[in-house]
Amino acid sequence: MAKGEGYDTKNGVPQGSVLAPLQFNIYTHDPPATISKKYAYADNLAIMHADKDWLTVEGALSKDMATLGEYLQTWKLKLSATKMVSAVFHFNNKEAKRGLKVNFNNETLPFCSNPKYLGVMLDRSLTYRRHLEPLHKNLTSRVALLRRLAGSGWGAGATTLRTATLALVHSTAEYCAPVWCRSAHTCLIDPTINDTLRIVTGCLHPTPADNLPILSGIQPAELCRRSATLSLGHRAMESGHLLHSALTRPSGAAAQRLKLRHPFVPAAQQLINFSDNIRAVQ
Repeated sequence: MAKGEGYDTKNGVPQGSVLAPLQFNIYTHDPPATISKKYAYADNLAIMHADKDWLTVEGALSKDMATLGEYLQTWKLKLSATKMVSAVFHFNNKEAKRGLKVNFNNETLPFCSNPKYLGVMLDRSLTYRRHLEPLHKNLTSRVALLRRLAGSGWGAGATTLRTATLALVHSTAEYCAPVWCRSAHTCLIDPTINDTLRIVTGCLHPTPADNLPILSGIQPAELCRRSATLSLGHRAMESGHLLHSALTRPSGAAAQRLKLRHPFVPAAQQLINFSDNIRAVQ
């Protein structure tokens, strides 16, 4: 197509258009009421219902899928059949192998024990081990690239290595960190991150890991995760945010949520309070 030449779109929005996300959000701004909670990001939609009874959950989700199906059909939208799955999250090991039976268009949706949503691999008890194990492998391959870049004969300088480390490793390692950073399995990726800092600084393996962030000028991984959690917590304090009601709920108030070992809300509240106290002192 020649420069400046226009074209007509019969359906959908232009791929890669700056206005496409806004246009899609406007078009889907009036979803129907459902029993389950709806969580949407761009064209990704998830519905969630919490209950102690399996049949109640299956019935609610099946009914809501029918409601959403009618809405999408009315507005000429189509669900991706290959990406629709059902999943369940709980701590009852006796029911570990039980799957949900959610019906849609007279068919049962495929059950996935480890669904991937917005790039994060989930597991039944939300330990995030299924996410962090592949992440460790991904980071290891990126560290190998950095080692080639830091070759002894022609290797790049510290500034180039630092920039490459932030772009290749830390950007990947910090993706969605507020979700999984309190998992015990973060120990899978921390040694790999320290390896990147040794490459940047040229330090040997015996160098204490606590000194590496100082020598490289890169924030420690744990501090980056806390910073990301604090940033998300501040955004969630704004009215209308997806997590606003959870973060501002009075302590002790009943909430029908999975009782995680290290949930986001208390961690974010603690960091926000600490941050506010520091500002008050200053």
